[in-house]
Amino acid sequence: MPERLGPVAQADLTAEVMALIAAAPLYRPVVPSGKPMSVEMTNLGPLGWVTDVAGGYRYQSAHPATGRPWPAIPEVLLDLWREVADAHTPPDACLVNLYRQGARMGLHQDRDETDMAFPVLSVSLGDTALFRLGGLKRTDPTSSLRLASGDVCLLSGSARLAFHGVDRVLSGSSRLIPGGGRINLTLRRAR
Repeated sequence: MPERLGPVAQADLTAEVMALIAAAPLYRPVVPSGKPMSVEMTNLGPLGWVTDVAGGYRYQSAHPATGRPWPAIPEVLLDLWREVADAHTPPDACLVNLYRQGARMGLHQDRDETDMAFPVLSVSLGDTALFRLGGLKRTDPTSSLRLASGDVCLLSGSARLAFHGVDRVLSGSSRLIPGGGRINLTLRRAR
């Protein structure tokens, strides 16, 4: 959904997310192999997606560094979820990924949720990302598209388990994010 959020809505949501990041600071997670991710992340909502060497990929109710519960998901994101993803069951997790210059995300599937019938909803803010989307197998052909600030991407139905990732971010394509970069907000129903 290109340009689903207009410039004012993007600015308002960015300001709200930045304030919430102050309560749940960004950190650089480490995957089970011991390699740090290139993105910084935090979470919003009752559950947050985390990864580390000791526990692997999982959802938990508290920030791994502060031990405090994650802040609430902004109402504008809950409204968007109700409108385009699921009108009856709210998301219980919102992953916040910050892509600064050079950050990327390799091809992966979102498989840590209990019920794959619920979609994955992604909102882009800031710099444009070169997003890669494939099929249900890692070896399936992929295509690349640009996700600009305000774009919304919904993976549902047969696309729910499609491999996807971010090849790179076009640094300087937006001035929305303080310090530059891209924020991706990914809403899911984890439990």
